[in-house]
Amino acid sequence: MESVSPQHAWQVLQAADCLYTEAQVEAALDVMAQAITATLGQSNPVVVCLMNGGVVPFGKLLPRLNFPLQIDYVHATRYRDKLYGSDLEWRAGPFVSARNRTVLLVDDILDAGETLAAIEKFYQGQGARRVYKAVLTVKNRTRSVPIAADFIGLEVPDRYVFGYGMDYKGYLRNAPGIYALAESFNSDS
Repeated sequence: MESVSPQHAWQVLQAADCLYTEAQVEAALDVMAQAITATLGQSNPVVVCLMNGGVVPFGKLLPRLNFPLQIDYVHATRYRDKLYGSDLEWRAGPFVSARNRTVLLVDDILDAGETLAAIEKFYQGQGARRVYKAVLTVKNRTRSVPIAADFIGLEVPDRYVFGYGMDYKGYLRNAPGIYALAESFNSDS
């Protein structure tokens, strides 16, 4: 894994284009939570955080979901702190049975769709009654697999984005908004 310094990450953030401010992201999370509550409020779902990117949207959504639910997490990754994905690597979870349950997968971004599709297929194979997908952002691009999210916060252009759970080489998941990598850093893969 290529390592970057905190100073380099800071330079990336300072040069980035802000696509959505913190207030805009929080408003989108409010709308997502209302739609999720209307759809899943009576279903006793297992709400699953897809680590690591899903941790911020997951944590922000949970207090907005005013109905009984259980939580779980899985850690499967294609990126390993890089800018481009490779083979899927399963690292942890799940820990709560999905058999005959409604499952809500919560992630940071629907990009190529391969990771989310693989996790959805896994839960279907575990006997979930229904699997829903909630993503904070959907990248405006052609997907490598046919998949769509049921609950979407915001759309982003086909650029490398970070913040609110999405990272730049392991950094900037905590950025207070959603940012696109500046062109001057694109060759920095």
